[in-house]
Amino acid sequence: MEESSGLLKVRREKNQELADAGIPLYPNDFRVSDTIDVLTGITQTAPETLGEAGREFAVAGRMMAVNSFGKSAFIRFKDRTGTLQAYVQKNKVGNDTYAMFKKLDIGDFVGMKGILFLTHTGEWTLLAKEFRLLSKSVRPLPEKFHGIKDPEKRYRQRYLDLIMNNEARDIFTKRSKTVSTLRRFFEERDFMEVETPMMQPLPGGAEATPFKTWHNALGMELFLRIAPELYLKRLVVGGFEKVFEINRNFRNEGVSTRHNPEFTMVEFYQAYANYEDLMDLTEEMFSHIAKEVTGSDTITYQGETILFGGKWRRISMMDSLVEIGGLDRAILDSPETMLAYAQENGIKVTEKERAGKILTKLFDTLVEPKLIQPTFITGYPVEVSPLSRKSEIDPDLTDRFELFIAGREIANGFSEINDPVDQYERFLGQVSQREDGDSEAHIMDADYVEALEYGMPPTAGQGIGIDRLVMLLTDSPSIREVILFPHMKKNA
Repeated sequence: MEESSGLLKVRREKNQELADAGIPLYPNDFRVSDTIDVLTGITQTAPETLGEAGREFAVAGRMMAVNSFGKSAFIRFKDRTGTLQAYVQKNKVGNDTYAMFKKLDIGDFVGMKGILFLTHTGEWTLLAKEFRLLSKSVRPLPEKFHGIKDPEKRYRQRYLDLIMNNEARDIFTKRSKTVSTLRRFFEERDFMEVETPMMQPLPGGAEATPFKTWHNALGMELFLRIAPELYLKRLVVGGFEKVFEINRNFRNEGVSTRHNPEFTMVEFYQAYANYEDLMDLTEEMFSHIAKEVTGSDTITYQGETILFGGKWRRISMMDSLVEIGGLDRAILDSPETMLAYAQENGIKVTEKERAGKILTKLFDTLVEPKLIQPTFITGYPVEVSPLSRKSEIDPDLTDRFELFIAGREIANGFSEINDPVDQYERFLGQVSQREDGDSEAHIMDADYVEALEYGMPPTAGQGIGIDRLVMLLTDSPSIREVILFPHMKKNA
């Protein structure tokens, strides 16, 4: 607590004076009849119904500005829907109430009852006939002119960011709308929303380092989930043919403008579908969400125009390395030539890494940053796709895609393995990679293999990063801008 702060000391003394005068600092008996957006709508559609003969409104919000004229004052206050001006007169609210009002501060919550009138400057204003203090602030808000410029402070004290910056409020309003639109999109197509465990006995469904915890009563180690995939596919085995989940994943990895250790994804699975069906569905989904959230399926992200409408480019990883990455196709002929090229060009690979790993690392460096328009990359190697169905055309590749927009991965989808023998052998391959030092390789999940042995229909599934999607829709350069409370180091 900043006990030495002069402003804080003055605020606390003022609050004590109000309390000593018998004024409740935190009452809870004022009831709101309308929000500011409702009042704004009325002034635009039916202004003839307002004025002295019009309806009386009860509104509340935080005071953001005061312009006092002695026996009257204009204040500007805001609620969750917008900002409105109010006019407080001593002869309207009474001497005692006006004296109390004069002792209030920017940041206090107030409630008012009154009518709307048009000022000489043409601004609709609430004429307060009743005025109440609803919650007395103690700490002063940041200066409105300067706002909160320090990103660290904005993220650590998001509540101040939301009070002072309308842009921040707009981002999270759009985030909420993105999620609700996504949910309706699936529900309208007969998908069922489900919830699967956040704490799992085995970390599976992705290649990532998990967070570990311990359950005292069960006496066992548990892992925060890195993905819900294997549980959702168990539900497909159980007969739920179209399922989705919007929830958190946790990965014990670095923090950057694109990564947060706790992040939100939607994963969905559809029986009797393949990865190409999901690419079609994804094009439809993103176009629909963009229109609902931004009003158009063409958006601007960091100066680039992104087109969500129409058909998106689909290209194999191998072809993308040649056509987009500028690589000589002969380099892709063997692990040795790929390894040599990577080492000569400062791409971090080791001699232990298999061809599939080297290939994807070349792609990450040479191609991914150049994929600005929505692009599906297909033909992922089996070695880096332990849960994806093998291609019937080339058994070294899988029926898998990743979606890239603005130079980053947004989604990952594939036709699922429903052959328990194939899945078991893939898990064995991953175990071997772990033994070779790959800590992110998948572990053996015998229970999941057993579930497959009961039979899973042909199925395709996909995961989409909600945070990165919201970044696109709100033109946010960092993932921290779209997460209300991003993880950060402790203050020194």
